[in-house]
Amino acid sequence: MDDEMVEIPGGEFLMGSESFYPEERPVRHARVERFWIDRHHVTNDEFARFVEATGYVTVAERPLELGEVPGAPVQTYPAGSLVFRQTDGPVDLGDSRLWWRYVPGAQWRHPQGPESTIEGLGDHPVVHVAYEDAEAYARWAGKELPTEAEWEFAARGGLEGKPFTWGDEIEPDGKIMANTWQGEFPWQNTVRDGYARTSPFGAFPANGYGLFDMAGNAWEWTADWYRADPGVPTSPCCSPVDESYDPGSPEIRIPRKVLKGGSHLCAPNYCLRFRPAARMPQMVDTGMSHLGFRCVRRS
Repeated sequence: MDDEMVEIPGGEFLMGSESFYPEERPVRHARVERFWIDRHHVTNDEFARFVEATGYVTVAERPLELGEVPGAPVQTYPAGSLVFRQTDGPVDLGDSRLWWRYVPGAQWRHPQGPESTIEGLGDHPVVHVAYEDAEAYARWAGKELPTEAEWEFAARGGLEGKPFTWGDEIEPDGKIMANTWQGEFPWQNTVRDGYARTSPFGAFPANGYGLFDMAGNAWEWTADWYRADPGVPTSPCCSPVDESYDPGSPEIRIPRKVLKGGSHLCAPNYCLRFRPAARMPQMVDTGMSHLGFRCVRRS
């Protein structure tokens, strides 16, 4: 087995939370079998080796065609991706368009736009990867993407029912445990953790299973279709397209997968989602400047 993977024993655990956001409810019993998971996010260096070996072109490097998406404008955008832009002052937290911009030329090699590079960021998580990009890498590596239950079990690191991957306190003894946003999102970032954007793996303590950045840094794709009520089983009669819309924007009929882990943009005043139970929907065709992944192997 790959030295950069960690064996997770499997077992039954309490999945979800009753204490934070509605989409994490209800707490329910879940079980996973033994598997192996990457010790850290797939890095820029690792993704570069995949691209060099295969010639793969990511979704963000292709022109974006929206004409066939129900509810979307009939429009073609130049190749690019969504990039976070810090605002000049407090804004309406209900409108994420105030801090996200579609930037032509933004992609995994140019995470902030065409003038930016990943030079010196080889051990940072690769970002701007859409779901099919993550799947393509996983196939090439002989791996798969984790289920939501596998990811959450691994993130808990053996701690049952704790809100954070390290325990009960957000900053135990004043120590920052993950790459998150300190200050008032999206306009004031004090950068007390030392990182305004992504960070290299190993910059923050590993969890109980020896896994890095299961909280913060970059959101991670999972293989599961998103449901606002995770306690309700998906009907076998229904297609993923019928099961995975984001209730916050139902007019855009693009399937969503579950993201886990939070990112460097998560702040208590807006997105307290750098917790194992936290989850959010993401359109499968969209990468962002705070979205990456890691892989698993199953026995």
